[in-house]
Formats: sequence, structure tokens, C-alpha cells
Amino acid sequence: MTEQQTTEFRSGFIAIVGRPNVGKSTLLNHLIGQKVSITSRKAQTTRHRIHGIFTDERAQYVFVDTPGFQTKHLNALNRGMNRVVTSSLRDVQVVVYVLEALRYDERDQEVLKLLPDNRPVLLVINKIDEVEDKGKLFEFAERIAKDFKFAEIVPVSAKQNTKLDELRDALYRHLPEGELIYGEDDITDRSERFLAAEMLREKVFRFTGEELPYSTSVVIEQFKMEGKLRRIHAAILVDKEAHKAMLIGKKGEKLKEIATQARLDMEKLFDGKVFLEVFVKVRSGWADDARVLKSLGYE
Repeated sequence: MTEQQTTEFRSGFIAIVGRPNVGKSTLLNHLIGQKVSITSRKAQTTRHRIHGIFTDERAQYVFVDTPGFQTKHLNALNRGMNRVVTSSLRDVQVVVYVLEALRYDERDQEVLKLLPDNRPVLLVINKIDEVEDKGKLFEFAERIAKDFKFAEIVPVSAKQNTKLDELRDALYRHLPEGELIYGEDDITDRSERFLAAEMLREKVFRFTGEELPYSTSVVIEQFKMEGKLRRIHAAILVDKEAHKAMLIGKKGEKLKEIATQARLDMEKLFDGKVFLEVFVKVRSGWADDARVLKSLGYE
């Protein structure tokens, strides 16, 4: 292979897919070096398709973070998220299928059935830092490879930034030759308004119990620039009055903590001061209301 061939500029869309909670959003954030997709230990955190963009001297990688494919609790919201996953697989040049190291069950197999056979699919085994006996990783990879013909297999730890350069190298080999799709300094296709809503929704996941986050969403009711200050008014939608009380907490302390941590994240991402005001509103059945889902941008 000539030097000219090895340095040709490449670009393309890369879907990151997998069942809920295998670390897809963490992988995206670390691959591009900036937080654009929200994370939590709770499954089903990502609800939208989000593009994260990484550009270097040889390629532009446009990563598409998708919701975890949901096989249970198929309300209108989850059906919409599953459509995001399947449509993403049609619109990309490369697919990254993420598994958690040494964990493979029927939920992963459901996603495996969706993978295309007409474009390269890379198996990424994530969270290898949690495996003491690395020999088990080889046996695990061999077992999974019997179920699908992967273009390459790359073990990584997204959280520890382990072997992410190797993953980019592997992706480069499978991207088509092409020009820049986005600006070379862009890190996402999403607006600041969208990112602000996601940052706030992440804090709801992080600071509340198991039941509450799945019945909540965030609406940005006002987003104004005043000089270098961003003035943001946001509403957190909940299903029930009891959920509203849980979210606000004793003397409003829970809501204050959520808002403060969200504001700090926004200021870091936007590189500027943010004034954030947050309200909690009860809107019963919003996750099954097509009009509400459309207004929130769900496909």
C-alpha cells in the first residue's frame, strides 16, 4: 500500500448500537473528547439520536449515539426510540456493536438480529477494566464471533480511555474516502438548547430513584443570550403529583441540587455563564401522548 493510499482523507457516519446500559454514550463522549451525550448507571438514558463528531488530520468520524434497544415496556416513547435505532442502521457507513465484557444474553441477541450484513460491523467489547483475567476476553470474543461475521473485534474501556486509538484506527480502515461532512471544529450536530435539556435530564437520572426518571422529560421554555450570559428557563415534566414532590425534595433541596449540577455542566460545555431556572410540571401520560412526544422531538 502506498503512502498516498494510507493518508487519504475519509469520512462517514458510524452508528453506536447495543442494549441499554453497555456504555454507548460514555464511549461516544470519550471518542470525541467532549461530553455531548448524557450518561448514568440507569438503563435507557439516551432517548434521541445524537451525532458526536471527531475530526483529525486523516478523517472525520461522525458517531451516531442511539438509544438502547428496548424489548420491554413498549409504550409510545420506547417504540419511538426503537425506530431511531433501526433507522440509524440504514443511514450509516459503519456500525459499532457494543457489548459489556463477559456479558451476553437475549437482550444483546435481540440487537444482534438488527445488524446489517451489507456494511462493516465492528464488535466493541467495553468495560475491559472490570475483567481481572484478560484471557477470558479472548474466549468471550470467540463465542460472540460465532453468532455474527464482524469486520473487526476491539476490546476497550471507554471510561478509562483504553484502546480508543485502536478503535479509531479500525474505524478508519472501514470508512469510505470523502470530504468533511461538518466543520472541522464541530463536536455535535445538536443545538445548545437541546444540549441544555439533556444536561438537565441527566441530573434527574443521577439524583432521583429508580422509578422517577422514566416518567420524566425536560422542556426548555426559554433560551436567551444576554451578552455572554445564557438565560435558560426549563420545565421538568412528570406523570404524577407524587413524582413532583419527590423531585422537589424537602424544602426544595433536591431540585436545587439537580439545577446546580446541570448549570455547572452547561457552563463547562458552553464555555460561559448560565442562569438556569427550573420548574416541575405534572403532565400525566406524556410518554404515550403522540403530540407531547412530537413537541419534545422524539421520532
